[in-house]
Amino acid sequence: MAWLEPVTLAGEHATLEPLAEAHEDDLAAACADGRLWELWYTTVPRPEAMQAEIARRLSLQRAGTMLPFAVRHRASGRIVGMTTYMNVDATHRRVEIGSTWYAASVQRTALNTECKAMLLRHAFERLECIAVEFRTHYLNFASRAAIERLGARLDGVLRSHQRMRDGSLRDTAVYSITAAEWPAVRANLDWLMRRPRPSGPAPL
Repeated sequence: MAWLEPVTLAGEHATLEPLAEAHEDDLAAACADGRLWELWYTTVPRPEAMQAEIARRLSLQRAGTMLPFAVRHRASGRIVGMTTYMNVDATHRRVEIGSTWYAASVQRTALNTECKAMLLRHAFERLECIAVEFRTHYLNFASRAAIERLGARLDGVLRSHQRMRDGSLRDTAVYSITAAEWPAVRANLDWLMRRPRPSGPAPL
């Protein structure tokens, strides 16, 4: 049996479902909510490219290097995004949480925090990971702030790490949470999920 098997993770705000070809239409509609493919600092497929993106992620799953999820918003029942365990290292029990995007209508809500908490809990408490990574564009300050609020620490910056669609070179900020840090991070996440949220948009 493979170390990393498809699993459904359910919370109060979201359910993470194993990605399937049947999610294509819903995911195409979700990425159109906010025209997410126009964001310069990340890579989100256009609606017409969603089938190919799902196929790519499922191919990586079969290769054992990714476990992709579709994100369902429980209140509305809608599929609102994608996330993954990626860069899977089964030998050393390390994963990266990434390739994540959400429809604009659910951004800056408790949904993202809960999804990250579910993925982290499963990684540390079921898969017994020694560390979980997060990576983002160095200039994506909103994403970096959200990662830091989770309790992850900056490991370093990979300079000129990737070429973006517009030809620019991306510096990648690499963060991680280790197994030893997980109990404190879990307590922080539990507090973040319980705290009252102000009306209107709020940080993730």
